[in-house]
Amino acid sequence: MSLWTAAEIAAATGGTVHGDFTANGVTFDSREIAGGELFVALKGEATDGHRFLAQAQTRGAAGMLVSQACDAPHVLVADTTAALDALAIAARDRSPALRIGVTGSVGKTGVKEALRLALGRYAPGAVHASVKSYNNHTGVPLSLARMPRESRFGVFEMGMNHAGELTALSALVRPQIAIVTWVASAHREFFKTEEDIADAKGEIFSGLLPGGIAIIPHDNPHRDRLLGHARKYASNIITFGLEPGADVVAESFVLHPDCSCVTARIGAHRLTFKIGMAGRHWVGNALAVLAAVDAAGGDLALAGLALAELTDLPGRGQRLRVAANGGHAVVIDESYNANPASMAASLAVLGEIVPARAGRRMALLGAMRELGSLSDQFHAELAPHVVDAGVSAIILVGNEMKPLAAALARRLEVYHVNDAAAAELEVTKLLGSDDVLLVKGSNSIKLGDVVTALKTREADA
Repeated sequence: MSLWTAAEIAAATGGTVHGDFTANGVTFDSREIAGGELFVALKGEATDGHRFLAQAQTRGAAGMLVSQACDAPHVLVADTTAALDALAIAARDRSPALRIGVTGSVGKTGVKEALRLALGRYAPGAVHASVKSYNNHTGVPLSLARMPRESRFGVFEMGMNHAGELTALSALVRPQIAIVTWVASAHREFFKTEEDIADAKGEIFSGLLPGGIAIIPHDNPHRDRLLGHARKYASNIITFGLEPGADVVAESFVLHPDCSCVTARIGAHRLTFKIGMAGRHWVGNALAVLAAVDAAGGDLALAGLALAELTDLPGRGQRLRVAANGGHAVVIDESYNANPASMAASLAVLGEIVPARAGRRMALLGAMRELGSLSDQFHAELAPHVVDAGVSAIILVGNEMKPLAAALARRLEVYHVNDAAAAELEVTKLLGSDDVLLVKGSNSIKLGDVVTALKTREADA
């Protein structure tokens, strides 16, 4: 069954058909086209998707959604951004899927992926989820528009860096279940206080359908603030956490260097399971997943099996064995993004690892962006986490890392460079046999490029 026919697209968007076609996918990035997709020519501040119509057609797009006529089969609309939103709403309303919205300062992509796997065990082939981190004002409607009509579950990641954004995204998704994974100091450039961030995260509950369920981190300092937002919209509120009093709680857990073992109580149920990802923060993430699976009517035992299989998330904990000076080293790829909370969590995971033989713990840390006037403080406050992790040598990237470099001076080997290219040169010189290297930083620092180069060394090893 096709995802969209030209007639369905026109009916959803109020457009007119020029050349009939059927599409098996939707994208606004011509580089993603593999053949048979609808290409949506969005107009943005930086570029205009209409410039890439020829490229989209050459790559095999089935049809175009455009605001100006073209030679290819297309649906013509007045505004392609508004049309994408309309297509998203049509996809949402035609499918019986139970929709789950996920947001949080940290953990939202990991929880989204874990939910996709956990529900996929219960309903094979019938779970749709956001890809990559398509979680903003264009990514969320794109993810909705891609949802097959026969889906039983839809899992949608929602991000924000300004107040009001989650209200709009949640109104688009209209979830039956909404999750806040955690609240911490991310995007502080745009928020005066962490309480303001909690208020902005709480906006996700505003889009809940009648009878909807809110899932909230019990251990978070802003729990009560989130509860206040949830009570306005949710018929049921479920808390999760490691501390007593949570509705979904870890009764016991053991952290290992590459996994965690947990016994949890989920309402009247008790489940012992393994998490394929390391770290205390992943115990909390797993509890959020189990709370949502239970609320959605899924199978907790199958969810436990899925959590055990949750490994190797690129940019979010994937482990690589790469060639190093004198042998091989382990790289922990956390390069996708960073804020103070996620930095501390990743350094704690590094500290749990005992390198083989004479190996060292090393870190390649990029600047944390969008922290505003508190940037120097947040960077300097990473120093105790670095020391507690037993790091022997650290490479710091970006001007914002100067306070951390100063705080660590004379305590360990510190190398401070300007960009990812310089960081790659330092890693090449320093990384030795049996070393364990953590790579983490804000996405704009591009430490993923360093990981890509190390992966090439992995392939050659």
